[in-house]
Amino acid sequence: MANRSYTLRVGGCTRELPIMNISDTLAIASFVILGDVELTERAAEALARKVPVGTELLMTAETKGIPLAHAMARVLGMERFIVARKSVKAYMAHPLIVKDRSITTAGEQILVLQDEDAARIRGRRVLLVDDVVSTGGSMHAMETLARQAGAEIAGRAAILAEGDAARRTDLIYLEKLPLFPAE
Repeated sequence: MANRSYTLRVGGCTRELPIMNISDTLAIASFVILGDVELTERAAEALARKVPVGTELLMTAETKGIPLAHAMARVLGMERFIVARKSVKAYMAHPLIVKDRSITTAGEQILVLQDEDAARIRGRRVLLVDDVVSTGGSMHAMETLARQAGAEIAGRAAILAEGDAARRTDLIYLEKLPLFPAE
């Protein structure tokens, strides 16, 4: 259990986030929207107000981006959003696959876009959505998938920009999240 925490205020919600070591030198405030209906809904409403004009679809990566993209799609009146999966499924005949690294996942992972979703985004303006952007690896992998499928990137959005990601000029976000020294 974490012995320190960070107070986050976002979307009109306040949450006490445990600070967890992820290496010998680095710690992060653990932000998990899964199961937090109030925070997810409020963040989705706030992000929806910042969506670039002309955005046709939202795309996110498994897993924590899914409730956010779902809530944003509902607010925006979109009937569907796209999910880049973390593994190839038997029903995927010709999936697009991109390798990815995240600071919160050990080792290399993949993101996969199934055939039907690749066809859905071809020629469309797609907003890439995630809960937190830190190194930008997952966002870059989603962008690579979307471009391989023939989508135009309308923008990149997240609830939180962690560490140096807050300096990015191409990222729409609600709040900054600092990085911490490991203890």
